[in-house]
Amino acid sequence: MKTIAKLWIGLGVLVLLSPLGLLFPEHFKAGAAWGEWGTEEIQKLIGYIPQGLAKFSSLWSAPLPDYAFKGQEGAGLSALSLGYIVSALIGILIVVALVFLIAKLLIKNK
Repeated sequence: MKTIAKLWIGLGVLVLLSPLGLLFPEHFKAGAAWGEWGTEEIQKLIGYIPQGLAKFSSLWSAPLPDYAFKGQEGAGLSALSLGYIVSALIGILIVVALVFLIAKLLIKNK
């Protein structure tokens, strides 16, 4: 099997597994998905907000905060499914585009 085929299979497996990181915390009532903490969650977890995080946290805001469209912020998981799917598709498209770009650059430089 070619290396590129293995890469696409690996990316496909990651795409299929990625919803688990969002579904497990909801299922086990564990709060936010691991690593998706805002300053409030970090304050609760470690007791303070690191100075650098507090300073730079306002520079970026997510296009779909909490994977929700406007007006859906407090909705349940089933109502937020469209936001999850849109976020996933955008992420997948970005990763695929980057892989193609890097591949083109590497082939061009050979």
